[in-house]
Parts: sequence; structure tokens; C-alpha cells
Amino acid sequence: MASVTEALPPPNPQSGPLAWLRERLFSSPLNAILTMLSVWLLLMVLPPLVEWALIRANFTAETSAECRAGAGACWAFIAQKYRLILFGLYPFDEQWRPLVAALILIGMIVASCLPAMWKPRLILLWVAGLVAVAVLMWGGILGLRYVEDTLWGGLPLTLILATFGIAVAFPFGLVLALGRRSKMPAIKTLCVLYIELIRGVPLISMLFMSSVMLPLFLPEGFSIDKLLRAQIAIILFAAAYIAEVVRGGLQAIPKGQYEGADSLGLNYAQKMGFIILPQALKVVIPPMVSLFIAVFKDTSLVVIIGIYDLMQSTKVSLTDPAWRGFSIEAYIFVSAIYFIFCFSMSKYSKALEDRLATGHKR
Repeated sequence: MASVTEALPPPNPQSGPLAWLRERLFSSPLNAILTMLSVWLLLMVLPPLVEWALIRANFTAETSAECRAGAGACWAFIAQKYRLILFGLYPFDEQWRPLVAALILIGMIVASCLPAMWKPRLILLWVAGLVAVAVLMWGGILGLRYVEDTLWGGLPLTLILATFGIAVAFPFGLVLALGRRSKMPAIKTLCVLYIELIRGVPLISMLFMSSVMLPLFLPEGFSIDKLLRAQIAIILFAAAYIAEVVRGGLQAIPKGQYEGADSLGLNYAQKMGFIILPQALKVVIPPMVSLFIAVFKDTSLVVIIGIYDLMQSTKVSLTDPAWRGFSIEAYIFVSAIYFIFCFSMSKYSKALEDRLATGHKR
């Protein structure tokens, strides 16, 4: 007898827009309720926001009175004050110099993110770039007018504080992390005391101490520039947090890796440089980049000691009597700048994780 095969039901669709919506947004009654609430909030917020920011916005007003006559955003304020926001008190006719310096810093950071540039020549690139930035910002040579660093401000100063802060704090933090795990009691104790002391003090306090207290302990007639003092405070603060992040990575490495390196006859420097640290740093990429983003944003705290970073320059632009009352537009503009840099670091972090995901990705 011929066997009779029963017809099977058609398979449920597992792909496509409907499947994606069902799986991501309506997979349960709670998710469906939250989705509907989110859509409702967007419908309530987005139309008025678009109308204020774009439809009724004024982009070409010559005076604040023209902006106040409208009902939308006054982006003409940004057009009038963007140079003060971006470059602070730097001499107006010399502002091309901090612009070029900022582009050089961004270019060096981008080059450092390319695997093809991870060679000794990258160090030479950074040395040449930093010399060029110093020449452009200070001047005094090559026919450039000398500009004191008290006049520096805006985005270039924020980039300088963040770039130098991270670049110097990172190796310092590595040394502290290794010292904290050292078997030598004196070194371990010193590293623990430093890390716990710095992590227990807010960055604002350190900036105040570097600005107010440090000069009291210096010899008479000897002084350290205010900008340099702020930079040192940021470096010392960031290094303590980097040390703890790296220590977490070192603890995540299996004991067998240490034993394997010892069995090969490697000394301490070789074991850490070739075996342990590369694995530890790969594990801590997400928290490390999060810390770098936090340091970049925390540079805005130098405003409390009178340094004209991006936030302070924005506040100064709002003091013009002819253009008062447009702080929302100013801070949206500054927030967009911070978002672009922070989001770029976050995306690069994800790309680097995917590229190096060889044994720890789940």
C-alpha cells in the first residue's frame, strides 16, 4: 500500500518587517504597551520640536530683535557668535591658527585609530603633530604673532586638554595598575594609596587645589602656568581610574596565561608586554573608551578656574547685551559638538571590539 503523507502547515515567517516588529516591539503585552507609549511621546514631542527648530527658525537675522519677533529658534545667534564659541578669546585675525591646530589634533587621533598606522612611525607623527600644534597656538616664531595661553579657548583648548590628558594618563595608569598587582609591598602600597586617594576626591577639588593650593607650596619666584596646572590635575585624575580599569582586565586573564608565559622563560617585561597586557586591554575596551569619553566631557570643569574651554566660551558669548536670551540655541550647538566626538569614540570602540573579538565575545 502506498503511504499517505499528511500535508504540513506552512512555516511561520521568521524574517521581514513584520517579524522584526513582532520580535522587537510587540513580543509581549508589556513590550506592546511600552512601544505604544514611546510612539505617543514621540508624536507629542517631535512635531513641536521640528516646528521650533526648523520650520519657524530664523537663520539669517542681523539683530536679536528680528529673532525675538519670531516664534522659532534663533540660529542666527550661532552664525554671529560661532567664532567666539569655537575659539574663545583668541585674537580674531589669528583664529585660523587654532582651527588648523584642532584639525591636526583630530587628524592624528583618526590616524591612530587606523590599524595600518600602528607602527613606530605613529610616534614620529605624534611628535611632529604636537610640535606643529604648539607652534600654531603659541606662535612667536616663523612670523607668527605670540599669543599667551591665557587667551586660548573654545574647541581647540578642549581638544588639547582631552588629548594630552588621555595620552599621558594612559601609560601612567598602566604603571599604576601593574604596581598595584606587584608582589613588592612598598610599590603596591604606594600605588594603592595614590589610586584610592585620587578616586576619593572629585575632579573639581583637584582643579581647585591645582589652581589655588599648589602655588602656595612652590618656591618664591617660581610659578606654573594655570593651564598646565589644570592639565596635570586632569592627568592625575584620569590615571587613577585607568589603573582600576586595567587592573580589572588583568584579573580577568586566566591564571594559565601567566603560567604559560613563565614556562616559556619570559621575564616580567616580556610576559606583560607580549602576553598579558594585550589580552587585558582587549577585554577592557568598553570601560576604557567610556572613561575616555568621560574625561573628554569632564574637561568642561576647568571653567571653574577661569579657563575658557568650549563651555566657558559659550557662556561668554551669551553675555553680549545685544544677543541675550538665546542660551538654548547656544547649548544645543555645543551639545552637538560634544555628541559628535563622544559618539565617534563609541562607534570606534564597537568596531575595535568586533575586530579583536577572538576569544572573549559571547
